[in-house]
Amino acid sequence: MNNTLKFIFLAIMTIALMFGFLNLFFPHYHFERLHIFLFNLCSGGTIILYFSENKPVMSNLVIAFFILSFLYAIAAFLEYYAIAIVLALILFVLVEWIRISCFSFFPIQFFQKHCSVSKKFHLASLLCLSIGLIISVIAICNQEYYTLINSPKLQLNTFFLGFSFPLSLITLSVMFALTQTDQDKKQSIESYFLLKQVIFWTINLGVILFFLFILLQSPMFELIISMVLFTAVSVVFFLYMRIGLERQQKAFLISGICFLLLTAITGIAYIISYFYSAEQEVKYLLRIHAIISLYGWNLSGLAVICRYRDFPIQLHSKTLILLHWITVIILACFADHSKILAIVGIGMYSLFLYLMFFSKGSVDLEAST
Repeated sequence: MNNTLKFIFLAIMTIALMFGFLNLFFPHYHFERLHIFLFNLCSGGTIILYFSENKPVMSNLVIAFFILSFLYAIAAFLEYYAIAIVLALILFVLVEWIRISCFSFFPIQFFQKHCSVSKKFHLASLLCLSIGLIISVIAICNQEYYTLINSPKLQLNTFFLGFSFPLSLITLSVMFALTQTDQDKKQSIESYFLLKQVIFWTINLGVILFFLFILLQSPMFELIISMVLFTAVSVVFFLYMRIGLERQQKAFLISGICFLLLTAITGIAYIISYFYSAEQEVKYLLRIHAIISLYGWNLSGLAVICRYRDFPIQLHSKTLILLHWITVIILACFADHSKILAIVGIGMYSLFLYLMFFSKGSVDLEAST
């Protein structure tokens, strides 16, 4: 990825976070949609498509997706729903065009034994992105025009966090791509094959069921699925610790999976809070859950993808990871109630992105870790 693209993504991701805290300065406005869409869809979706095409520069299709997703975020924020629907449908076509060119029209790879779990997660990420765009259209229509599904949860303000799932899947794809195979060591690791398949189907089917239970407003079933997903993520963590290739990326991805475990814990706490907590406490838990998910787990994966061909890079991994954790924990726990901490947090976040994106590549792995 060239420096121009890195700067564009740094700027968009920083602006996205700024919108997340603008309500501290302009309390009568709600910038949540811009905050989420600019990070998940505009930045994250574009990076997924760019990574999928595997070209040195962005194609016209990916550039079009980036521009239109930016306009979609603005239209959704301004409540220009007719425009948002048209843009979402065009974005769907762009994603499907790239998905089909990279894989096939029917996702037969899901059921092929020889297809790696990494490729399956990659395909699932693209498919989830396109399905998410269609569901966003349904959510807008259900909320503003025709009540297709009688559920208060099927609305844009509830659904837009769903665009983070494609980012999770592409990060899992990268993680499994950076695991040992039979060619990497003498003894066979065929015993891990079935476990990887179980993880893939558990995570994907689990999230689908979780979404359905949200629509059905069934907190108890949501809690059960959340615990199943937490178990699956825990298995991913131990599996990656066991067979992950010893490269610089491993430190960042392990940090990311720790964020994901924390996301799962806060998600479970959020569901339990349905039964015992006041509405304000429930909203606060959801806020912490979203921040850790977006700027902890998802950002770890996107940062690695943006530098995918550059590793190892000239930076001290542990120091940068510590900066990342301090930034996210400050944002998650304190900045929502302090303008000063919000400004400091945004500055630290921008510094993390700058160091991650613009540190020079290195051939000396030991010096970089």
